[in-house]
Amino acid sequence: MKVISQNTAFGGMQGVYAHDSTACKGEMTFAVFVPPQAITEPRPVLWYLSGLTCTHANVMEKGEYRRMASELGLIIVCPDTSPRGADVPDELANWQMGKGAGFYLDATEKPWDEHYRMYSYITEELPALVGQHFRVDMSRQGIFGHSMGGHGAMTVALKDPERFKSCSAFAPIVAPSSADWSVGAFEKYLGPDKTAWRKHDACALVEDGARFPEFLIDQGKADSFLENGLRPWLFEEAVKGTGIGLTLRMHERYDHSYYFISTFMDDHLRWHAERLG
Repeated sequence: MKVISQNTAFGGMQGVYAHDSTACKGEMTFAVFVPPQAITEPRPVLWYLSGLTCTHANVMEKGEYRRMASELGLIIVCPDTSPRGADVPDELANWQMGKGAGFYLDATEKPWDEHYRMYSYITEELPALVGQHFRVDMSRQGIFGHSMGGHGAMTVALKDPERFKSCSAFAPIVAPSSADWSVGAFEKYLGPDKTAWRKHDACALVEDGARFPEFLIDQGKADSFLENGLRPWLFEEAVKGTGIGLTLRMHERYDHSYYFISTFMDDHLRWHAERLG
């Protein structure tokens, strides 16, 4: 692991790091904020998954999480959204596919299957690395994210409820198997058989029996992607009668941007802190 940058903030340390990834077969970059409490004791860790076209830097620079994370004693890890590098397949004219659009799954179709293994990266390889180099209490993990990253957070939590104690999302893609901006990527990454898509679709996972105690979702009503891409009401319908708790908050005038995310970031960090202990 190499250090790209380290900066003191709110008594803690915001770092950016890179390492050679076995899962993605190339160098991957990620950010970690370590609160001051971690100087003396292991702290809970919260994984933040970013949306389409983003890197680790978007939330790090615009998410405004450090003050509250420092107050609550939360370690925040922000991975990249896809593999990078000159030899990594991409679709330069398509922002919904390729670099910046890994969808937090392991691709099975060529040429994507060699590098696009983001599910394995964020659930296995990166946690092992973070656990080795930072003072993290791995018995207290939460996960959240935005848009494509909200999709990733919810599906990861539904598939591993023993590991994750909390999950929330900003404007998540709750049913990517049928959403305009994810169907094309799913077909290219996973092939035409839609049964293979279901384990990467929060609504389908719930329909197929996956369970998680509760979710917090914030969604802006002025989000231009709301009707065709996000559709949180589908998840609201999916969890009815399942025992899964859902707090869905719809906000007038808020859009899909980091102005929206930063407004409600403190609420999400408090939500996680209450459940991580």
